[in-house]
Amino acid sequence: MYPGAHSQTTPDKPAVIIAESGQTLTYGQLDARSSSLASALHELGLRKGDGVAVLADNAAEVFEIYWATMQSGLYITPVNRNLSADEVAYIVDDSNAKVLFASAEISDLASKVRELLPTVAYAYSFGGRIAGYESYEELVESAHAPLTQRPRGADMMYSSGTTGRPKGVRAALLPIDVSEPGDPVTGLLAHVFKVGPDDVYLQPAPIYHAAPLKWSGAIHALGGTVVMMKKFDAEGALSAIEKYKVTIAQFVPTMFVRMLQLPAETRNAYDPKSLRLAVHAAAPCPPEVKQAMIDWWGPVVFEYYGSTEQHGMCFVSTPEWLIKRGSVGKPVIGQLHICDDDGAELPAGQVGSVYFERESMPFTYHNDPEKTEAARHPHHPNWTSVGDLGYVDEDGYLFLTDRKSFVIISGGVNIYPQEIENVLTLHEKIYDVAVIGVPDAEMGQSVKAVVQLKNGVIPSDQLADEIICYVRERIAHFKAPRTVDFVDDLPRTPTGKLVKRELEKTYLAQGV
Repeated sequence: MYPGAHSQTTPDKPAVIIAESGQTLTYGQLDARSSSLASALHELGLRKGDGVAVLADNAAEVFEIYWATMQSGLYITPVNRNLSADEVAYIVDDSNAKVLFASAEISDLASKVRELLPTVAYAYSFGGRIAGYESYEELVESAHAPLTQRPRGADMMYSSGTTGRPKGVRAALLPIDVSEPGDPVTGLLAHVFKVGPDDVYLQPAPIYHAAPLKWSGAIHALGGTVVMMKKFDAEGALSAIEKYKVTIAQFVPTMFVRMLQLPAETRNAYDPKSLRLAVHAAAPCPPEVKQAMIDWWGPVVFEYYGSTEQHGMCFVSTPEWLIKRGSVGKPVIGQLHICDDDGAELPAGQVGSVYFERESMPFTYHNDPEKTEAARHPHHPNWTSVGDLGYVDEDGYLFLTDRKSFVIISGGVNIYPQEIENVLTLHEKIYDVAVIGVPDAEMGQSVKAVVQLKNGVIPSDQLADEIICYVRERIAHFKAPRTVDFVDDLPRTPTGKLVKRELEKTYLAQGV
């Protein structure tokens, strides 16, 4: 549902607050500006099914563009601002965007991208001027007549690209007007999480990712306030929760770890009692980390498992998780199936590929029919998988083990890196850790832990042995790392997702 209705009842209510500065965009302003922008894009010639791309930091204007597309039948593609100019240009070109919006905060990148995209008809900058871009403000002010029809638009997100070129996930446009209900994320928040106009949502992650953008949009549809951080900072997040009386916040597990690593006196200086939901997703959360957050914040920690492809979703509450420790819950969208490599369905307790069944094929990878086909079950076209492995127990709860592409096969035995990473995440001397398989002449692969130590901790052979023994004391010996390497930092996306392919490439190049 388009948030324009809230501009009629509560025009002065904040729709967006920038956490660090207090900059506010009201519902009245959001409605007026997004409606004007939608009309201006229509006057440029964009029609239902066309697309725009956005290259920006966490800026309030992103929501104006988002709602302009949502009320005019357009696709919006937010682009990762941490990519190179060539990578950004690839996504903008691949998405068939007719308009590119960019923030002056990243003007150097934006100007390089513009030079690589001479075929993109229109480019506009906000927050300041960028060479090669026209004024966003002038575009917003240029609209003459409001739209008479408001077909629903959609986001077209791109996969993270951690295993190759990112691919766009293009969903069919819903055949309903924006004034009607129907968006599944909005429905999920309204009915499962009971979100309403009294909620204040903390958005600490980069807005170009699917969950931050779609959840913020759903909050607007339901009349709440989005408090957006320019960039995640552990203490800053705690401060924002207290200052703005945040009721709902969404994190990734790495953010939990960073907050838990703060000194106790820093953590205890802030009051998180306004929180009724601390939702986490996007990556597996080590059980010890989640338990520590529950001990700190109480039974408000909720988890959902889904993907950019939106092919299905599971959900688990704190009370459920305490009984089913380590589970990501039961499905709330789609029906679960666990299958072997041949597509045969496996019984409870056996690890296999995680498929969700939907009434129809929920997504396609834009310009990549082969990858689209590979995501489908070999015998059931409406069962799809994104490559995760896991099992269900007798009660239907899903437990993830790892990504299929990251499984280590040592001496013919499958070893799941996630299990080892879970053990090491809260080690008192470790700041960050990744576990990968490296070539081994005898075993095929052996387990290696790549460790970033906390400040002041000195790497040594003795510490490496200590880490290996630490794992052996907690899980089966054959799963423990054979070797430990110490590095200055690990490759992670801004949302905290580990880019293991970069590590694996490094060790393959070294012949290790």
